[in-house]
Amino acid sequence: MDMLSAPILLQLAWTGLAMSSAYCLFAVAFALVLKVNQVWNFAQPALFIAAYYTMYACWQWLHLPTLVGIVVALTLTIATAMLLEWHGFRVFRKRRSATLTYFIFTMVVSQLAVSLAELVFGTDNKTLQASVMSPIHLVGPVAVSEWDLVAIATTAVLVLALWGVMTRTRFGKQMTAVADNPDLASVYGINVARCYLHSMMLAAVLMVAGVYLIGTKAPMVPSSPLNQFLIFAVIAALLAGIGRVFAAGVAAIVLSLIQAFSILVIPSRWQIMLVYVLIVICVLLFPQGVRRKARRVAATTPKPTLPESQHKAEVPTLKVGTP
Repeated sequence: MDMLSAPILLQLAWTGLAMSSAYCLFAVAFALVLKVNQVWNFAQPALFIAAYYTMYACWQWLHLPTLVGIVVALTLTIATAMLLEWHGFRVFRKRRSATLTYFIFTMVVSQLAVSLAELVFGTDNKTLQASVMSPIHLVGPVAVSEWDLVAIATTAVLVLALWGVMTRTRFGKQMTAVADNPDLASVYGINVARCYLHSMMLAAVLMVAGVYLIGTKAPMVPSSPLNQFLIFAVIAALLAGIGRVFAAGVAAIVLSLIQAFSILVIPSRWQIMLVYVLIVICVLLFPQGVRRKARRVAATTPKPTLPESQHKAEVPTLKVGTP
């Protein structure tokens, strides 16, 4: 048993890391909209469903080439994200709606998308391709599939590309400015509405990539995005703290590894319960993120007093869901 334990642990670690790639993309997409648009986008499952079943229809019904299906899904998912921003979030900002309005709207949109998908495509499991099997290569005691390599590489490239966009490009820096203070950004001539739209579009791109990875690995039902993947993204965002987009991706990877290793002590049919336990723990213990909680503790230590002229003006903070 001791001789088998090391290979088993290595295999679980590798499998969990590979599966975490899609979860990482979903979490980063969720955290990006939360940072820039100041919205808990619980309509993210609607984007998942739009991408998944568009690819399914293109490949299984119309028998179109793989690249064509991805392009069509990307186009439709981006269009759906733009509609959410234009005819949902933007309207609520103009009305100065309460946070609860955003929550109700996004949850209704997600449930509507699930119901429509069940009506058109049925409630049974479906995969994007006829087979989810992938060639496997042994690296020592670990079985490494080609899907694993593609998934990890795709996620790494997209996350690095997003980091480059956010830190190196003009409109990425504008989105960061809008996330910090939209009113001040508007004074400096930044098109705030366009930045909100850009963040939704970037999130849609990440969603399509994550959906492709999931759909070519495991079968899905229409309710899976709402009952499973959204919860992971929310937990990751809570652990990372609002505004920490890439930390949310790291948190999603950690959560995926925890889920992978939990199979040693919890049967697979009960793992969804573990997910809900995690979200309760995060809400109770880390409502503002792990790092921010640490800052509050550090803030209790006395600091040297500075002359009044050296004090920095405080930047007003914004509540999530308000303009």
